[in-house]
Amino acid sequence: MDIKRENILHLASLSEFSLSEAEINKLGEDLKDIIKYISQLDQLKTDNVEPTYQVFEMENIWRNDEIIPQDAEREMLLALTKEEQDHQIKVPKVL
Repeated sequence: MDIKRENILHLASLSEFSLSEAEINKLGEDLKDIIKYISQLDQLKTDNVEPTYQVFEMENIWRNDEIIPQDAEREMLLALTKEEQDHQIKVPKVL
């Protein structure tokens, strides 16, 4: 499989990596080797093999969704905040 320089640069920009010319060439060779290694799986005969969806026998443990009364009341919690607005805790902008 041919790994194009544009693809490597695109992946680097998505990952926010800056690569030197030598690193770009080395990464291209490494990617070719990885794909060549993985392509060996194409040689396996899997005609009569059922797919494995999960290797561990696990299942979800469900519980009823119920509201449990809490000791703290809204008014008490709002009294602990530095600032409130519209009966809610006001926090600084994150973004």
